[in-house]
Amino acid sequence: MAKVLFVMTGVDYWTLADGSRHPTGFWAEEFVVPFEKLKAAGHEIVVATPGGVVPTVDKTSLDPGFNDGQDTADYRAQVIATNTELSKPIRLEEVELADYAAVFYPGGHGPMEDLAVNDDSGQLLTTSLESGKPLAVVCHAPAAMLAATKDDGTNSFTGYTLTGFTNIEEAQAGFADKAAWLLQDRLVEIGTDFRESDPWAPNVVVDRNLITGQNPASSAGVADELLARLT
Repeated sequence: MAKVLFVMTGVDYWTLADGSRHPTGFWAEEFVVPFEKLKAAGHEIVVATPGGVVPTVDKTSLDPGFNDGQDTADYRAQVIATNTELSKPIRLEEVELADYAAVFYPGGHGPMEDLAVNDDSGQLLTTSLESGKPLAVVCHAPAAMLAATKDDGTNSFTGYTLTGFTNIEEAQAGFADKAAWLLQDRLVEIGTDFRESDPWAPNVVVDRNLITGQNPASSAGVADELLARLT
């Protein structure tokens, strides 16, 4: 079956407008749900992070309120704690796109901190778009698109229709007035056609080989769309 690259944040904090650091990392549902769907279909997963750092899960994302109850929260925590792919990531700097059939970026606030300014990630995103291979990005992970710059200085995602975590959702999460910048604003600024749906409702947008999801609830739909392109 296919080999799929999961590109994940390598930080455990997000710097807010006042300079303070909010503890974060990757969002549990956005990793576990696509991971399990792809593995169940027989695909191989390889995790890559900047510097090969073991990814940190955002502890808030394991709260029962974000997981339809304690049982699901405990299950996802166990999947993460025992996951060999997560515990042995490769270095993002050494990734060769030719080795993979598709690329997936799970979110969490972590990508707002590191992947948004990571040139290796930006180049990988640009190359992925140009390759025609499926590229799936969910929730806050589209922040990584800000680092995807072509040789002429333009952003690789300019003109693409996509979605991501919205300003309304950030406000309802309590961070809109604390963040140094908002993801939706930045994606609009680079010239994307941002498609916003109801807060917290599943919303998957597909444009050519790019698959994007608005929020954690969109993770399953993004994974299903990715799977459909791998069969």
